[in-house]
Amino acid sequence: MIRGLDHVQLAAPAGSEERARTFFGGLLGLQELAKPEQLATRGGVWFACGEHELHIGVEPDFRPARKAHPAFRVSDVDALGRRLRDAGLEPRDDQEIPGVRRFYVDDPFGNRLEFTESGPDGG
Repeated sequence: MIRGLDHVQLAAPAGSEERARTFFGGLLGLQELAKPEQLATRGGVWFACGEHELHIGVEPDFRPARKAHPAFRVSDVDALGRRLRDAGLEPRDDQEIPGVRRFYVDDPFGNRLEFTESGPDGG
């Protein structure tokens, strides 16, 4: 019955769309997707993420997710870590899973994000 994930949604404060575009689109390189017209008035922004989507939704009483998080599979975790450090962010390395190289970083709204690379081909 369940075939996989369609999208993951992260919450953000009202008026944060441009910061989301700068971080997820500009820094991480995700392609922005047009929201359906009937949903566009709610705010937020959507991005393509491989075969899936990442939705940034506006939440009036926003509080960042500090434990719950999406994990993004990347092809070069070191290069992404350097890119984020160069942008003034502080990736937090984690070595808890053997054979998996990963780190955590917070998005501009304080939500926890994980970036992971495993195996010789990164997957």
